[in-house]
Amino acid sequence: MPRTVYCEYEKRETEGLDFVPWPGELGKRVFAHIGKAAWAAWLAHQTMLINENRLSPMNPQHRAFLEGEMEKFLFGGDAEKPAGYVPEGES
Repeated sequence: MPRTVYCEYEKRETEGLDFVPWPGELGKRVFAHIGKAAWAAWLAHQTMLINENRLSPMNPQHRAFLEGEMEKFLFGGDAEKPAGYVPEGES
């Protein structure tokens, strides 16, 4: 039987992650309070941030930026969109 969590992003009980996806306390918090669908939504958003802002996961400053955005996206609801971002179908 899959592990369930109350997902802070979706505000409902949902299937939990299979592993801690990020190092440190934030990773433990994500594992305890974020579901698989919300994590998949973050990964898509993170990919957009990396591509549009030309970020490198190897750069410590870029990783710190992504970590802050992950926390805002999953727990705060006010994650940054890239400059000039227009949602698909609204151009």
